[in-house]
Amino acid sequence: MPEFYQEAKRHQLPIIDVREIDEYEAGHVPNAKNLPLSTLGETFDTLEKEQEYFIICQSGGRSVRAAEFLSQQGYDVTNVMGGTSSWPGEMA
Repeated sequence: MPEFYQEAKRHQLPIIDVREIDEYEAGHVPNAKNLPLSTLGETFDTLEKEQEYFIICQSGGRSVRAAEFLSQQGYDVTNVMGGTSSWPGEMA
């Protein structure tokens, strides 16, 4: 997480938060876009195939499933280990 946090501070990374809307609104990594895992099957096509995405949830369980699904659809994704519970900075 420290490397990801530093990179996210330096660059506006394309981060996808797959937690539910109420969880996301309670606090999320700055600049993260919310695409809940529960609706990802209907919303994933709003993402650009040419873009790499960083997938995050609360602790890493849902983001693993989301990253596997998106990878199977041909997207370049990286699961953020530890999730938002490991984020050392302020939440938005």
